[in-house]
Amino acid sequence: MSKYLKKLIVKPGSKIRLKHFDPDYHGRDESHKAALSEIQENRQKMDELQYQMYAENKHSLLIVLQGLDAAGKDGVVRHVFTGMNPAGCVSVSFKEPTAKELAHDFLWRVHPHVPAKGAVVIFNRSHYEDVLVARVHRLVPKEIWSKRYDQINDFEQLIATENNTSILKFFLHISKEEQLARFKKRLDDRTRQWKISESDYKERQYWGDYIKAFEDVLTKTSTECAPWFIVPSNHKWFRDLAISQIIVRQMEAMGMQFPKPTVNLAEIRREYHQAEDRKKAGRRKKR
Repeated sequence: MSKYLKKLIVKPGSKIRLKHFDPDYHGRDESHKAALSEIQENRQKMDELQYQMYAENKHSLLIVLQGLDAAGKDGVVRHVFTGMNPAGCVSVSFKEPTAKELAHDFLWRVHPHVPAKGAVVIFNRSHYEDVLVARVHRLVPKEIWSKRYDQINDFEQLIATENNTSILKFFLHISKEEQLARFKKRLDDRTRQWKISESDYKERQYWGDYIKAFEDVLTKTSTECAPWFIVPSNHKWFRDLAISQIIVRQMEAMGMQFPKPTVNLAEIRREYHQAEDRKKAGRRKKR
């Protein structure tokens, strides 16, 4: 089992208070340089396992990434999943709901994007926005958003059992100070300035409200079939190491097998050799 799986998992029924979790934690791994070889190895394993999943076409994997602004959701997609084949891996981001989406139940826009058999899907923000942003900014009354925890659990249970989907949910835990430092880097780096939003600093005034909302999410929706992991993310390299390690262990636990050939290999080999013989005979005639 992954050394960080046990350490970071939110056990169902646990009462979570994020002040008890250190966003600076990095285990016994001392630096990016020291962890890089394992991160690269994990990415290679993920690529191989994804190929096996795509070929077998029996399992699927849903990754949910949530965190406060600048927690590193885009960075995880870019650095952890970089080796996966786009033919079987896609990242989906849920923005502010459209008028059409608001006319339906809050999960209506999510369900079409869950992974089909053989696929890996990454939710870069997700259905949890409807118990985070919707709650903090009072977009819907408490009597509505408070019921959504159970609805989310039922939804995840459905796709886990009906479509053999493994679900891993990662909360990227950063400190308020680290968030401000990352905002400063965006201001100073022209390659990141496009990420700056007018709401970045305005949302910081709701930090406490978001922390409380995340604590309730982690407490109420970490289940056996869809566990949450609290990933200390002040150190980006540790974030990538822990997440890649947990994903590899989960994919290995699926016990996937390459499907058996659907053709007679002996006959195919015979046809191949016959084609080769004809090719060689044609060359001799030309001489």
